[in-house]
Amino acid sequence: MQGVAILGSTGSIGQQCLHVVEQLSDRLRVVALAAGENVETLAAQVARFHPSLVTVSSESAVPRLREQLQTLGAHRIPDILWGRDGLNAVATHPAADTVVSAIVGIAGLEATYRAVTARKRLALANKESLVVAGELLTRAATTAGGEIIPVDSEHSAAHQCLRAGRRGEIKRLILTASGGPFRTWPRAKLERVTPQKALQHPKWRMGKRITIDSATLMNKGFEVIEAHWLFGLEPKQIEVLIHPQSTVHSLVEFVDGSVVAQLAPPDMRIPIQYALTFPERVASNGFALDWRSVQKLDFRPPNEKKFRCLRLARQALEAGGSLPCVLNAADEVAVKSFLERKIRFPQIPELIERVLDASAPIALRSVEEVRACDRDARAYAERVLGQLTGGRRRPR
Repeated sequence: MQGVAILGSTGSIGQQCLHVVEQLSDRLRVVALAAGENVETLAAQVARFHPSLVTVSSESAVPRLREQLQTLGAHRIPDILWGRDGLNAVATHPAADTVVSAIVGIAGLEATYRAVTARKRLALANKESLVVAGELLTRAATTAGGEIIPVDSEHSAAHQCLRAGRRGEIKRLILTASGGPFRTWPRAKLERVTPQKALQHPKWRMGKRITIDSATLMNKGFEVIEAHWLFGLEPKQIEVLIHPQSTVHSLVEFVDGSVVAQLAPPDMRIPIQYALTFPERVASNGFALDWRSVQKLDFRPPNEKKFRCLRLARQALEAGGSLPCVLNAADEVAVKSFLERKIRFPQIPELIERVLDASAPIALRSVEEVRACDRDARAYAERVLGQLTGGRRRPR
């Protein structure tokens, strides 16, 4: 029986992970859960899965969680921690064989780092950890003997395709992108994009930031950075193709001209299950591709003049050092500002580019240095935001 700890259990990925655990209860069990302030959902998860340890983001949430558990009639109250120490305790729980990292943003970095240094199998759904600290995280995993299995659908697909050959036989990895809601819009029309329209992703239901990042293709830029660290490929070996059907999640071309692709329905429970059961494959519990619906598969290169964020992400990766961390921080400020209607949609890459242009790459040797870089980049991005807006808020 494999013990599973989940960082971010009340979020979308965390809840889908618990669904997979429940379906595979003969081989998986929950030992620890970490959440934020959503004590109602967390309490229901505790009552259902009986972890021995849970943690919340603030001390004030602890009594609220206890009260909610009592209301639900929980037979046993687990150990309850909070804050940074709680996250780290969940990530290094002695009974956890696999740690699912699904906390959004840089807040999940330290716990993710602690998990790999504790020699856990890391099922990684937190993309920011590899974007801001890819070298630090992968080096720690290699040194400690930990293992990183990606949960993101494209990287899970790539992981599966790469099993078809040896590393020296790989010519290139191709990540697919739906293209988001504006793939067919002319560039001039992007000026009229509203947050409501940008949040209407054609294929996936996700959090607000990642949905906006998908609309700008920054999410695909982040995935290029992640793929570099996950698979040890050179940036020039990683390409992106727009694939509106979202049926092929990644392709790997080998030096002999053969191409291996992974196809699956757009359901995150499939890569989650793959990460939790690797290297085995187990029954899919109803996941299946409807081949009758696969009438055509379209692929085309992305328009990096229209979607500049993808180009900016490549530039940050090629510059290396702290630049991907700066990229992530600037993007988070830009996306938040767009959602608050402070800037227009085309100003998202403009803000990010200004921050990158003002930053020189430096080595980041610790989690503390990554945090400092992130903090400084956010502060500078806020100053650039002030220059772009003059402190004014756009009308609705």
